Amino acid sequence: MPLTLEIITGERRLLRQEDVDEVIAPGSLGELGILPNHAPLITSLAPGELRVKKDNGVEEYFVSGGFLEVHSDEVTVLADAAEHGSEIDAERAEAARQRAQERLDQATDADRARAQASLARSLQRLRVLEHRRRRGGGGREMGRPTG
Repeated sequence: MPLTLEIITGERRLLRQEDVDEVIAPGSLGELGILPNHAPLITSLAPGELRVKKDNGVEEYFVSGGFLEVHSDEVTVLADAAEHGSEIDAERAEAARQRAQERLDQATDADRARAQASLARSLQRLRVLEHRRRRGGGGREMGRPTG
């Protein structure tokens, strides 16, 4: 029995996809893979790339953190923010990376953690975008974001 995946943010339901073969998520302690019949699980997410595998391809999403729950072959991602790889604006993401790097270079000790977190988020967005580009613009589309 395949997985059903939902990606939800405070602003919208980004995705509800059935017949998912595997979800690979950026857990706060490392990357984790969810296959059908996975044991129930609740874990926190780090900023990073969430990959959704189906027989017809892979789709990448950026999540800025949040939680992932697995229960009865249903995977729910409650993300602080999330974007489909096709929604990421390369120029905006690169500008955010540059601003974060500048803030980090000039940060006092009190501001350093925020600047590092901002830089990590922007680098992960760029990573998702780069993976899509390597596959030729995203490969085969499995499902469109809803919202």
